[in-house]
Amino acid sequence: MIKLLSHLSSVSIAAPDVEASVTFYETQVGMTVVDRIDDRVYLRCWGDYYRYSLVIVPGAEPALESMTWRTSSPEALREAADRIAAAGVHAEWFDGHTTGRSLRFTGPWGHTMTLHWDVEHYREATGDEASVYPDRPTRRSRFAGAPRQLDHVTVATPEVDAFAKWYSDVLGFRIMARTELDEAPVSVFSVLTTNEKSHDLGVVMDGSSRPGRVNHFAFWVDTREELLIAADTLIENGVGIEYGPSIHGIGEQNFLYYRDPSTMRIELNTGGYRNYVPDWEAQTWHPSQGSNNFYKNSQMPMSMTESFPPADGPSATEEGVPDEIKSALLNPYAKQGRG
Repeated sequence: MIKLLSHLSSVSIAAPDVEASVTFYETQVGMTVVDRIDDRVYLRCWGDYYRYSLVIVPGAEPALESMTWRTSSPEALREAADRIAAAGVHAEWFDGHTTGRSLRFTGPWGHTMTLHWDVEHYREATGDEASVYPDRPTRRSRFAGAPRQLDHVTVATPEVDAFAKWYSDVLGFRIMARTELDEAPVSVFSVLTTNEKSHDLGVVMDGSSRPGRVNHFAFWVDTREELLIAADTLIENGVGIEYGPSIHGIGEQNFLYYRDPSTMRIELNTGGYRNYVPDWEAQTWHPSQGSNNFYKNSQMPMSMTESFPPADGPSATEEGVPDEIKSALLNPYAKQGRG
């Protein structure tokens, strides 16, 4: 089968206060605004090879507007369109900003995805912004702990395994690992990839009835030391750390989670393995093995089960994950005397 997708190229998120979010991504994350078109603001990390990797748009609630993947070729884009149509999903063609002829569709669980081949590479850096490394689009950021590039997006769905299978069957994502509860055969997490990374698409269990929700999106820093510097800098600047720094068992990445002004969750990560095995068989993990926190030395905060938009709209006060599943996820080591 032709390889359809190459990598995640951008995410578009909605925010109630666009300017507050833009300022945060500029001053706390270390991104740069490259375009403002109508009510959409386009930003990039210092190492992004394309013109932008994050788009912020107005919205009543924090939400994922679209996740965007580049295909492996023009032929792969046409093949993807055929496969999506054969799966009974409606898609539409449009001219994307710097991405030319692009295909947009909403998957079976309500998540909007955009596919493109054409793209504008970022080659505008001159003078003091130009890097001495010829392969870098711009010089390294002056912000402590600023990410090099966009890394992955993790969405929420009530049917984790079915979601993973659909995106694997239709678009060729490789399923790399999954998490099943110790107490029952309930799948609560899965990771998929389009390349050699452990994942560029994650899926967490969602007990709510709202379709198309997102749990977080992630940026990449080059080293664990940079991640720790980022954590230190965020705290110094009054930005709370939601979870971490620590290391995931699945994927083996070091992680750090925090929130932007809209409450959207951001992850910084680094490390992890590269997997080139074409016939890889996905492992099934359990929370007690440290699938989320391999060190098993801290309990995940309940806030990490929140996804966006809120489960039942702007006035929601509770998320849709059942209490017994929350308990198993938040304190998986209790039966081993580690809780």
